[in-house]
Amino acid sequence: MTASHSAAPRPHQALPGKPLAGKASVPGDKSISHRALIFGALAVGETRVSGLLEGEDVLRTAAAMRAMGAEAERLPDGSWRVRGVGVGGFAEPADVLDMGNAGTGARLVMGLVASHAMTAIFTGDASLRRRPMGRVIEPLSLMGARFIGRSGGRLPLAVVGAQQPLPISYTLPVASAQVKSALLLAGLNAPGITSVIEPEPTRDHTENLLRHFGAKVEVHDDERGRVITLAGQPELRPADIDVPGDPSSAAFPLVAALIVPGSEITITGVGMNPLRTGLFDTLLDMGADLTFSNRREQGGEPVADITARHSRLKGITVPPERAPSMIDEYPILFVAAACAEGKTIVRGAKELRVKESDRLAAMARALAANGVALEELEDGLIITGDGQAPQGSALVGGASVATELDHRIAMSALVLGLAAKNGVAVDDVGMIDTSFPGFVALIQGLGGNLTPETA
Repeated sequence: MTASHSAAPRPHQALPGKPLAGKASVPGDKSISHRALIFGALAVGETRVSGLLEGEDVLRTAAAMRAMGAEAERLPDGSWRVRGVGVGGFAEPADVLDMGNAGTGARLVMGLVASHAMTAIFTGDASLRRRPMGRVIEPLSLMGARFIGRSGGRLPLAVVGAQQPLPISYTLPVASAQVKSALLLAGLNAPGITSVIEPEPTRDHTENLLRHFGAKVEVHDDERGRVITLAGQPELRPADIDVPGDPSSAAFPLVAALIVPGSEITITGVGMNPLRTGLFDTLLDMGADLTFSNRREQGGEPVADITARHSRLKGITVPPERAPSMIDEYPILFVAAACAEGKTIVRGAKELRVKESDRLAAMARALAANGVALEELEDGLIITGDGQAPQGSALVGGASVATELDHRIAMSALVLGLAAKNGVAVDDVGMIDTSFPGFVALIQGLGGNLTPETA
């Protein structure tokens, strides 16, 4: 069990206070961290990973790799050593794979198991057991795998891998980097060419790392969308990885600086993959004072240092086609919108309803309870911001938010509290460690008034 689910809840509150100031770095990118462990386990030999996110989600993936015969251990210098077993070399796990809250880890490891002649049983925490897995079950079944689980394809779920996996060509009905990645991972142990067609480009960390480890991957666009083809059964070579800072995590302190008067902070070494920067583009459209400096490459990905200064934000209509590049950042965008002048209209974000919680409904409740005017749509929100005055937000705040075991709801609500007149409380911060260990300390270090809530 993760700390957030085995221990008593840890309620916290955020209150307005002095401006945020300083420089900080955020933990390693969660998407890349999951994949770094998996690809290291698929290579023959030893891979070193530095900057790995050591959150609960990623540690569950590390445990799953060990359960299937690879080695994954943290070294004294903070880096990780992964000794892989090679494509097709995984062993059947002796026990249930408990993926905790890790939706990414669960779907990616299911892809691995699907093309190996073994059976693995997956479970997770209460939040993950509610999340539908049908979108990966359908295409992986076409490759020969069998699935036995609860209604709706929910965990606990047994995956019986294919004895002779089949390469397929599959068009994603909904843009999803997790489903795409699960199929490509399954395709590694299938003969011939596996193709995935995505209607809109999604984060391409899997494709980048496949190349980094020596697989043959080709990407092109045609009338169907973006087509990714993978040649199966390669011998992957070990390849060291330096994981950049997670842009999804950087979003929280950066938005906090934008909405707290007088603030100026810099977050260093943030991943700038163009398929992950939709939030930054949206904030710039809203008038955010963001600057990007020291651009460089790290671990095969572009990175930069990002400085955010308090800004008078304006409401905008967010392009729906931007959703795949900012799907995890919508909760914190809603906070920025609550502090902007005028209406922010978000559509095309129905995917938020099947995340760790129904993030559209959860954020609508959290914002409304704290005095934000909004309308909830099937696929988004219309938020009427408070027209933030130079001396501070007109946002009332004062409510306690039910985080629903969702780390991004908890962090978003706390950032809102830094700008609200009466602050905002949350019922628990324990689950934040799944993606952003040290979040509370980082915000406090920048000057944020964030403390345990007392009765």
